Amino acid sequence: MQYQMLPQLNEKVSKICLGTMTWGQQNTEIQAHEQMDMALSEGVNFWDTAEMYPSPPDKDKQGDTERFMGTWFNQTKQRDKVILASKISPMDFLRDGQTRFNAEHISSAIDGNLQRLQTDYIDIYQLHWPERQANFFSQRGYTEEMASQPLDDLTPFLETIQALNDEIKKGRIRAYGLSNDTAWGLMRYLWEADKNGLIAPITVQNPYSLLNRLYEVAMAEITHRENVGLLAYSPLGFGVLSGKYLDGKRPAGARLTMYDRFARYTNEEALSATAQYAKIAADADLDMAQMALAFVNSRSFVTSNIIGATTIEQLKSNIDSIHLTLSSEILEAIEAVHTQHPNPSP
Repeated sequence: MQYQMLPQLNEKVSKICLGTMTWGQQNTEIQAHEQMDMALSEGVNFWDTAEMYPSPPDKDKQGDTERFMGTWFNQTKQRDKVILASKISPMDFLRDGQTRFNAEHISSAIDGNLQRLQTDYIDIYQLHWPERQANFFSQRGYTEEMASQPLDDLTPFLETIQALNDEIKKGRIRAYGLSNDTAWGLMRYLWEADKNGLIAPITVQNPYSLLNRLYEVAMAEITHRENVGLLAYSPLGFGVLSGKYLDGKRPAGARLTMYDRFARYTNEEALSATAQYAKIAADADLDMAQMALAFVNSRSFVTSNIIGATTIEQLKSNIDSIHLTLSSEILEAIEAVHTQHPNPSP
């Protein structure tokens, strides 16, 4: 395994992060425990979850992912071996409609996180997506509707930062980060924290893959210059970049077979690009999923690559991508496809 230093925590986190959002929908508690066992044995010490998981969101199953992790921590007594990240999710059905990032709602959310996880601290606590309307979750551009939303209706950035700093002082979280945020959002958090002498966010969890490299446009330079790490999610585009959905295939039990609501990575342009990436992998005798993950692993601005799997075999193969170094020829071929099909899955 390879590790990246998080200087703000003085901790090394694995370049591969264990994603967990299928646990409770596609994976049972026993299977989740098996994945945690394997991940730790392979040197994956960084795990990510959220209060709203499993995904797709389900009010009746909400929190099950964290509960599965909590029972594992309780049974194995290995909480100290894991750098744990979780999130507050501003969804209407959570916490009786508490959807703001103010002190009251953040405190309430962390109460629930800690109880389900059976721990007394979270290493990195993330804001799952902004309160404000912005271009995330497949929104390519900044719309007039987004621009018309008054910021006065939202929790002030400084209030959120102060609330998270207070939780750090209490020892309930060690650091905090953003997720699904924009360049303006990240810079505003950094600016407010610096101006007021407060602890700033140390990570941002945004999508990044061969099908969505929009992070490179503005965010990559900010995170590089400001020492904020990218936690790249959906590096396989919901499994599309494994090649298993090519030619209209829908394998039994696969995520896009079960949930047709996820069309982000299966539009015509995305499928055309995927077919070309599949040819690059085949010509080089590489596993396509490993090639896609190795590309993400190779980016200097990526702190950790969040992988998810529904089977142990998939998990092991995805973790093994850390051992793959792509040649200059393969990287050039990837760039050629990207030039022809830039960011088809925002």
